[in-house]
Amino acid sequence: MDSDNQREDGLNTSPIWVSDRPESEQTAAAKPSAPTSTYAPLQRASVRNLLQEPRFRRLRNRLLVAVAAGLVVGFLVRDWRVGVTAGVIAAVLEAVYRARSNSSVPAWRRSSVAERRTEAQLRKLERSGYRTLHARAIPGSEAQIDHLVVGPTGVYAVDSEKWDRRLPVRVQMGKKLFHGPFDMKPRLTEAKWEASQASELISESFGREIAVVPSLAIYGPPVPWKIMTIRGVDVYQGDRARKWITKRERALTTTEIDRIYDIAAQALPARYGEG
Repeated sequence: MDSDNQREDGLNTSPIWVSDRPESEQTAAAKPSAPTSTYAPLQRASVRNLLQEPRFRRLRNRLLVAVAAGLVVGFLVRDWRVGVTAGVIAAVLEAVYRARSNSSVPAWRRSSVAERRTEAQLRKLERSGYRTLHARAIPGSEAQIDHLVVGPTGVYAVDSEKWDRRLPVRVQMGKKLFHGPFDMKPRLTEAKWEASQASELISESFGREIAVVPSLAIYGPPVPWKIMTIRGVDVYQGDRARKWITKRERALTTTEIDRIYDIAAQALPARYGEG
C-alpha cells in the first residue's frame, strides 16, 4: 500500500517534485495542441515486436531451459533420447515453478509490488500451519489490511509499504517515525486502528479476545533496525515479515486457527471481491 506523506513543516508536497519552470511556460504546456493529422499512421507488425510480448518471452525462456538441459544431459550420458527426456522434464518443471510463483491476486487487483513481495514470503508459511487473507477491507471505511495472517503464533495485520529509497528511515525518541522529512505518524495510526478493528470484529464472533498485532513491512530504503515497536506498531524491513511472525511462542491450536480464519474471512470482506 502506498501511503501519503506528511512533512514536519506541514507541507505535503515533496521538494523533489517541485517544478522550476516559469508559470507562463507551465500554462502554455497545459494547453492542448491542435492535431496535426486526421489519421494516425499504421504500425506494421513485426516478428521482433511479437517476440517481445510477455507470453512469447515465457515460451522462449522455457524452450531455452529445455534445450540447455537436453544438451547437457545428452552429452553427459551420450544418449540423445535421455537428453530429450531431460529437456521435456526441465520444461515442465519451469512451467510449474512459474505457475506457483505467480501471485494469487490477479494483476489488475494488485496495488503495489510491496504487497506481492510480502505475499511471496507468507506463502511459504502455509506448510507450517499459517493461513493468510490478502487485501481485506475494514467495514464502513476505506481502510485495508494488506495481509491478515492467522497461525500458531497468533494473528497479525501486515501492511506492505513501498517507500522512496532515496529518503532515509529514522526514528526519534522511539515514538516518531520519519521517512526523510515526512512524519509517518498518520500511517502508524492507521495501521494500529486497522488491527484494532479486526481484533474487535473477530473477538465478537469468537467469544473471547483475539489480539491482532499491527505492523509495517517497509520496502525501498534500508531500515536501520531489525524490529522496533513505534506507537504500538511493529516496524521492520519488508523481507523480515516471515521471521517477524514465526519468532514467537505458540499461542493457537489448529482448531482455533481454522475458526479464526473463517471468522476473519466473513468479518473482513475482500477489497476486490472473492476469486
